[in-house]
Amino acid sequence: MNKNTWIVGFTLFAMFFGAGNLIFPPNLGQDSGHFFWPAVIAFCLTGIGLPLLGVIVGALDKQGYVGSLNKISPKFSIIFLIIIYLTIGPLFAIPRTASTSFEMTVTPIAHTNSNLILFIFTLIYFLVVLYLCINPGKIVDRIGSLLTPLLLITILAMIIKGFVDYSGNTPSHGNQVDYSSAIGSFSKGFTEGYLTMDAIAAIAFSMIVVNAIKATGVKHADQIFKQTVMSGLIAAVALIFIYVSLGFIGNHMNVDNETLKNLTAKDQNVGAYLLTTMAASGFGVFGKYLLGIIVALACLTTACGLIVAVSQYFNRIFPKVSYKAYTIFFTLISFILSNLGLNAVISMSVPVLSIIYPVAITVVLLILLARFIPTKRIAQQIPIVVISIVSILSVISSNGWVKMSFIDALPLKQYSLEWFPIAVIATIIGYIVAKFVKQDYIIYQKE
Repeated sequence: MNKNTWIVGFTLFAMFFGAGNLIFPPNLGQDSGHFFWPAVIAFCLTGIGLPLLGVIVGALDKQGYVGSLNKISPKFSIIFLIIIYLTIGPLFAIPRTASTSFEMTVTPIAHTNSNLILFIFTLIYFLVVLYLCINPGKIVDRIGSLLTPLLLITILAMIIKGFVDYSGNTPSHGNQVDYSSAIGSFSKGFTEGYLTMDAIAAIAFSMIVVNAIKATGVKHADQIFKQTVMSGLIAAVALIFIYVSLGFIGNHMNVDNETLKNLTAKDQNVGAYLLTTMAASGFGVFGKYLLGIIVALACLTTACGLIVAVSQYFNRIFPKVSYKAYTIFFTLISFILSNLGLNAVISMSVPVLSIIYPVAITVVLLILLARFIPTKRIAQQIPIVVISIVSILSVISSNGWVKMSFIDALPLKQYSLEWFPIAVIATIIGYIVAKFVKQDYIIYQKE
C-alpha cells in the first residue's frame, strides 16, 4: 500500500465524514439500548459499507455511473441522477447542514430554537453560501481542508474523554418500541443508515475518487479498481471507528425520560443534544462552543460543495439556464426548507430515502454482478422497474396514505427489507428473459 493510496483513502474519508452525520450515531446508541451492537452493525452497513461499495462500483466504467447507467437506459440515467442530485442537494442534505449548524451552535448557547432566530441564522448562513458559490475559488477547499482535520481532532478528543466518562455506565433503556429485539434492531439500524445519504452521494461523486487516483499516475482500469478498493478500506476503518465509538458513548449516556420529553416538546434533535452534552461534560462550556463552531463551519463548506456540484450538474444537462441562476435557485430552496427545523428535514427525507435506497442498492449490485456475469440490458431493466414500483407502493402503504394489504404481507416487510427478496427474484427472472431477447452484452469501458 503506497503513499498515494493513503492520500486517496483520507480524501474519501473526508468526503463521507460529514459534520451533519455525527448526530446519527449517538442518537442510535441512545435509542438502541441493550440491542446496540446489532443496530450499529446494520447502521455501518448502510452508512459506510454501501457508500464505499458505491464508489468501488463506480470505478468499473471509465465514465463512472453515467456510463454504467446509460447502458441500462439513457432516460433512466438522467432521471435517476437528477433525483439523486436533488436529494443530496437542495431538498434534504443542504437544508440539513444549516439546521444542524443551528442546533449545534445557537440552541446550546441561546437555549432556544425559536422560528425567528432560526430564520435569521439560516438567512445569514445561506447568504454566505451564495456568495462563496457564485464566486467559486479555492477558499472553500482551503477552509474545508483546515476544518476536516480540526473536526477530526476534536471528535477524537471527545471520544477518548467520552469513554473515560461514560463507559462504566449501564446501557440506556432505549426506545423499546423500535428496538425490542436483535432482528428488529438490526433492521431499524439498517434503515437509519439511509439518513446519512452517503450511499446515494457515492453514486454522484464516485468519479471524484477515480479522477484522484488517475491523477496519481495510475491509468490501467484494473489498477484503478484495486486502488479504489484499498482506499475505500482505509476510509471504512476510520469511519467505523468514529461511528461505533460515538454510538457506544451515546448508548452509555444516561439521559432521563424528562429530558427526552423536553427535547421532543421543543423539537430539538436528540443526537445534536447528546453531542453537545458529550463535549460540555468532557471539556466544559468552551468544549461545547468549540465543537458547535467547528461543526457549523464544516457544514458551511459542505453546503457550498453540494450547491456547486448540483448547479454544475444541472447546468451541464440543461445549459440554457446559467450556473449562477441554478446557484441562486437551489440556495433559495435550501433556505426555505431549512427553516422547517432539523427534525422536520430528517422526517421529510425518510419516505423519499426509503424509495431511493432500495433502487440505488439494486442498481449498484446489478452493475457489480454484470462485471462477473455476461449481462444484457433487459436483465438489469426488469429488477430496477420492479423494485422502483415495490418501493413506491411500500412507502405509500407504510405511511397510511393508501393501505395495501398485499404489500404488508410481503416477507421481511416488518423489517423494511421486503424489497430485497423481490430484487433477487426479479434479477433471476431478468436473466432468464434475457436469454430470449436479442441484445448485445454489456461491456464496460475500461480505458
